[in-house]
Amino acid sequence: MRNESKTLLEYLIETQNKSKNVIKTMIQNGSILVDGKTVTKANYPVSMKDLVTIKPKPIVYQNYEIPILYEDQELIAIEKPAGLLTIATSKEKELTAYHIVSNYIYQKSHKRIFILHRLDQETSGILIFAKNEKIKNLLQDNWNSIVRVRGYYALVEETGLPKKGTIHTWLQETKTHIVYSSKSKIGKEAITHYQVLSEKKAVTFLNIHLDTGRKNQIRVHMKELGHPILGDIKYGNKKTFSRLALHAYHLEFVHPITKKNISIVSEMPECFLSYL
Repeated sequence: MRNESKTLLEYLIETQNKSKNVIKTMIQNGSILVDGKTVTKANYPVSMKDLVTIKPKPIVYQNYEIPILYEDQELIAIEKPAGLLTIATSKEKELTAYHIVSNYIYQKSHKRIFILHRLDQETSGILIFAKNEKIKNLLQDNWNSIVRVRGYYALVEETGLPKKGTIHTWLQETKTHIVYSSKSKIGKEAITHYQVLSEKKAVTFLNIHLDTGRKNQIRVHMKELGHPILGDIKYGNKKTFSRLALHAYHLEFVHPITKKNISIVSEMPECFLSYL
């Protein structure tokens, strides 16, 4: 049993059949999670209340290598790459995050997974699935009260935005699947908060947090501000970029079963760093 004075290194030496040097390397490489958060310090304090897990190997499927960011008996969170669908469409049934993760879980436990939320095909980042219908219903029915943080990184056109701001509108969708914004309170309420992190080369780097999670919400709101996301041809971007410059990097929620606060973080894509 862990006590308050244990370090992460001490705990892993006691519980894992591995040498001290191997465990140190695992910690330094970011392979150890404490309550869903990557910890890279060997002297990090842990208690008997903490959930310490070893980050599993990524799921490899065709040309995709998909990191598993968090997994327990009820939930699994992955880092979805840009370009991969969340769920099947009429044109593509198998090359989806749902299909890939479903196969992974079925091979391990013969269990199904359930969709909790979605990311646009060209958006990368944290995507979470439920491993049973009970946890799916608990999360979906109470999503706004359970999920505390939904954080995104975005690169948008031009500079000059106020350092902080909030966009609060209502979203509707055309028959051709273009989402548009209105302040008439008709449609689905959408609230987006942003903070400017840096400006460079007529591009602004934003930290974005959502109160609501509507289809294309961030993309539409950035267009409305006159600063569409790089690579977003659908919503008015004119600058060339290798992909849609939107990444879901932080998801924090209260676990419906354990009641622990789970914070999942995904690193910024390399193409964002290179551009900045």
